[in-house]
Amino acid sequence: MAMARQLRSSNLCCAALAIGLALTFIGAQAQTPRNDKAAVLAANDQFYAALNAMFKGDAGPIEAVWSHADDITYMGPAGGFDSGWSAIRKDWESQTALKLGGHIHPAEVHAFVGQDIAVVSDYEEGENTNVNGKTVQVKLRATNIYRKENGHWKMIGHHTDLLPYL
Repeated sequence: MAMARQLRSSNLCCAALAIGLALTFIGAQAQTPRNDKAAVLAANDQFYAALNAMFKGDAGPIEAVWSHADDITYMGPAGGFDSGWSAIRKDWESQTALKLGGHIHPAEVHAFVGQDIAVVSDYEEGENTNVNGKTVQVKLRATNIYRKENGHWKMIGHHTDLLPYL
C-alpha cells in the first residue's frame, strides 16, 4: 500500500511537471507571435510613413524600411514587377521624383505573423496629385510581406492595385 501511494505520488509529480512544461511552452509560443505581431504592425506603420515622405520627395525612409536583398519583389501601382533591391530602389526613386503629394494610410489591416515571415493585407486610402495636377482619391488593395532580418521586420514584398494615372 505504501508503494502504491508512492507510485501515485510520483505519477502526480510527473504529470504536474509535464503540464507545467507544456503550459510554459504554450505561453512562450503565444507570447512571441503577439510581440512579433506588434512589431510587424509597427513596421507596416513605418512603411506608410515612409510612403508619405516619398510623396513629398524624400526617399530615405523608404530605403530604411525595405530589405536590401536580391530576393525581394515590388509590384506597385504603376504596374511594373521589380525584383531585387537595386531595381526596386530605382522604381522608388522614380516615384519620389514625381512628388505626388497627398497622403496614404492603411485601413482594414489584417496581419498574419509567422516566426520569420509576416503578411499584411490592407487598403491604402488617401489622396495624391496626378500628373495633370488634380487631387485624386486613392483606395488600393495592398499586400505587404515582411521578413525578420537581424531582429528587425523588413519589407520584402509589396503588391498593390494599379493607379490609372501612373
